Amino acid sequence: MAITASTIKELREKTGAGMMACKTALKETNGDFEAAVDYLRKKGLAAAEKKQSRTAAEGVVVNVVEGSKAVILEVNCETDFVAKGDDFRSFANEMAAYALSNGVESSEALRDQKADAINELTLKCGEKIDLRRMIAKSTDNKLGYYNHGGKIGVVVEAKTTASGEMLDELLKDVSMHVAAASPRFLAAGDIDESFKEREAKIYTEQLKEQGKPEQMIPNIVQGKLKKLASEVCLLEQKFVKNPDLSVSAHVDAVAKELGASVELVAFRSLVLGEGVEKKVDNLADEVAKMTGQQ
Repeated sequence: MAITASTIKELREKTGAGMMACKTALKETNGDFEAAVDYLRKKGLAAAEKKQSRTAAEGVVVNVVEGSKAVILEVNCETDFVAKGDDFRSFANEMAAYALSNGVESSEALRDQKADAINELTLKCGEKIDLRRMIAKSTDNKLGYYNHGGKIGVVVEAKTTASGEMLDELLKDVSMHVAAASPRFLAAGDIDESFKEREAKIYTEQLKEQGKPEQMIPNIVQGKLKKLASEVCLLEQKFVKNPDLSVSAHVDAVAKELGASVELVAFRSLVLGEGVEKKVDNLADEVAKMTGQQ
């Protein structure tokens, strides 16, 4: 029986085993799908199947930057215990380094290429391992980065002819600011209308709850929208290391010292576990269920 790529993929999805293991299993069983499943189970290679359906909300975010190329990768597991282990941390760094050096551009592509390694670690630590999200950046501009304890990874991009320690420090400081202040946009002109509309509705409802006169609300909302950029735009926010200056003003001040123009053109960040719904167990309820009191 012919062994196709789609059959290998289906077997991998069903068993959680690696691509090469699935290919071998199909060869050994002459393409018999169910027999291949049994083959993998007997070899212990399908042991990751149930684990791969569990929630992986702990983990680490790692940054790798080399010259004008950068990768931020979020790798998830199920418990903080595993997340702090040397095996897991080394694996995360190896995956990010592989993605950078091999030009991998998405977490999906990285998962496909490193399925065997993922399942090997899953079997070793007994938890679901997921290469959840990845940002890959390649540019002619200068890059700076910051990682906050494996919880937040940031990369910023600047167009400049400057170089050296002062520029590196500036870009790191701006990256730290991004981690601390969580800007949504780079500049005021980048705020999209749908975001403004949503914020305007929220402001309106808040003012109604506060009992503001109906006729005053539109003007107050417009005033709040004018201040919105200073809250959500990187260049307009107060710089965390010197709140007397905006980020833009701080960059301009350093650029003057460098004697070169420095223009921040982009930033990207990943926050560990963002958007993952964690299961919260109630210990009292669990004990009650176990003792038959519920």
